Amino acid sequence: MNSAENLLRRLKELNEIGIALSRQHDISSLLEIILEAAKRITRADAGTLYLLEPEQRVLRFEIMRTDSLNIAMGGTSGVPISFYPIRLYDEAGNPNNAMVVSHSALSGETVNISDAYTEQGYDFSGTKKFDAKTGYRSQSFLAVPMRNHENEIIGVLQLINAQDRESGAIVPFSADDQQLLESLASQAAIALTNRRLIEQMEKLFEAFIQLINTAIDDKSPYTGGHCARVPALTMMLAEAVNRTQCGPLKDFVMTEKDRHELKIAGLLHDCGKITTPVHIVDKATKLHTLFDRIQLVDTRFEVLKRDAEIAMLRALSNLPSRASGGEGDVSAEAAAIRAGYEVHIRQLDDDREFLRHCNIGSEAMSEEEQQRVRRIAAYRWRDVGGAESNFLSEDEIENLTIRYGTLTEAERGIINHHIDVTIKMLESLPWPKHLKNVPEYAGGHHERMDGKGYPRGLTREQMSVQARVMGIADIFEALTAKDRPYKEGKTLAESLAILGKLKLAGHIDPDLFDIFIREKVYLDYARQFLAPEQIAEVDLSKIPGVNPDVCHGG
Repeated sequence: MNSAENLLRRLKELNEIGIALSRQHDISSLLEIILEAAKRITRADAGTLYLLEPEQRVLRFEIMRTDSLNIAMGGTSGVPISFYPIRLYDEAGNPNNAMVVSHSALSGETVNISDAYTEQGYDFSGTKKFDAKTGYRSQSFLAVPMRNHENEIIGVLQLINAQDRESGAIVPFSADDQQLLESLASQAAIALTNRRLIEQMEKLFEAFIQLINTAIDDKSPYTGGHCARVPALTMMLAEAVNRTQCGPLKDFVMTEKDRHELKIAGLLHDCGKITTPVHIVDKATKLHTLFDRIQLVDTRFEVLKRDAEIAMLRALSNLPSRASGGEGDVSAEAAAIRAGYEVHIRQLDDDREFLRHCNIGSEAMSEEEQQRVRRIAAYRWRDVGGAESNFLSEDEIENLTIRYGTLTEAERGIINHHIDVTIKMLESLPWPKHLKNVPEYAGGHHERMDGKGYPRGLTREQMSVQARVMGIADIFEALTAKDRPYKEGKTLAESLAILGKLKLAGHIDPDLFDIFIREKVYLDYARQFLAPEQIAEVDLSKIPGVNPDVCHGG
C-alpha cells in the first residue's frame, strides 16, 4: 500500500471515529473510544489519556492501555488506576516541564520523541523503572494536548511505541501520525466537552426542578418529601412494568431516554403547587387560616361559661333570705340552681372537646356529628362589642362540618387547580425531543380510567402507560404518607385495600394494579419509605381486585 492510499485509509478511519465520538453519550466509553482509536490509527502499542483538573492543577490518569503487557486500566475495564496524578507545578509554583505530558499540557504543544532513552531534556526515570520492573521497552512517545472549543487544554493524549505496519518493529511516530493524532485530539476534545456540557445542563436542569420542589415542600411541614417520593414510586412501578413478561403490558419497554423522561415528569408532577396559597397548602386543621381559629372558639366557650356562672350567682342572690323563713325550700332551690349550672358547664366542656376533635379532621365525619356542630352553632353569645350573635359563623360551620380531611370544597378546588397550572407551565416550555412527553406524563396523574378525573376527563385509552403509572404512584404515596396534617399514614394492608377498591371502581389502571401487586412494588416502596409499624403482613386474599392468576401460563 503506497503512502497516498495509506493516508486515505487513515483519513477514512478518522472520519469514522469522529462519527462514533458524536454518537457516544457515556463519558467513560467516550474516553475509551478516543484512546483506542488513537492507538489504532497510529499502530501504537500503549497509550494513556489524562484529564486536566484545573483547580488541583494536575493531570489525572483516566485510561491506560498496553497491548503487549495485557494492561487495561480505567474506563470500562473495571480496574482502577492507582497512580498519583501528575502535578503541573511544584510547591514553589514553578511549572513542571520535566515530564512529557505535563510539558504538553502547560505549553499546548505536541511532543514527539523517537527514543526516550536517548532523549535529552525530559525526566524518564519513572518510565525506566517501569521498564525494569516489567521487561518492557518504552521507546517512541507522542503526546498531544486536547483543546476544547474555547482553546483551553482539557487533557493530554499520550501514545507509546509506534509499530511498523509490515514488520511490527518499534519505530518513531511519523509526521502523518502526529497530524492525524492532533486532528483526533481536537475532535475528541470537542466531543468530550460537548458531553460534559450536556451533562452539566442536565444537572442544572434537575437542580432547578429540585429547587422548585423544595419551595413547594417548604410551604408545609406536612407534605415535605411528597415531590421526592412520588417520582421514586413511579420509577419502581415503571421498572416493574418494563420487566414483566406476561399480561396486556408485556410489550411495554423503556430505554434509558424513556427512563430519564419519566423521571423528569415525576419530579415536576406537582410543580403547579408553587402557586397554591400557603394557608391552604398548610391547612393542618379545619379552622386553620393564618392561625388555628379553634382558639377563638375556645374563648367563646369561656365567655359562655362565665355568663353561666354569672347567671347562677344572680339566681342564687335572688333567692329569699333565711330570715324570711322557709329555709328548706330555699336550700333545695339553691341546690337545683347549682346542679343546673354544673350540668350546663359539663355540656359546654363536652361541646368544646367535640369541636376540638372535629377540627382535627377525619376520614369520615358522620351526619350526626355534622348536625351536632350545627346545634352548637346556634348557641347565643355576646361578643366584645356587646352584640349578640350565633356561636359559630357560617364559615366556621362550613369548615367544622367538612366530611373528609381539612379542606372545604372551595379550598379543594384551589388545591386541584394546581394540576391545571402544572400543565400550563410544562406545556409552555420548549422541551427537546427526548423530553417532549413530560407535560402529558406529569399532567395526567389526577385523571381516572373511566374519564371522571380532572382536569381534562381523559379515559384510559387517551393516556400513556407512564401517566397511568404516575396516577397510581400519587395515590399510594398519599395513602401511606406519614406527614399529612389530618391523618396518620395507613398500613400497607389498608392502603392496598383502598387501591384495590379504586381499581374496581374504574379509578386506576387495572393492569398496572396487577403488576403493582404481583411484582411486590408496594413492598419495595414500603421498605424504603414507610415506618416499621406500617409494614405488616399483607394477606392478598383479602385485598379487593387482586387477580393472582393474571399471568398463569404467561
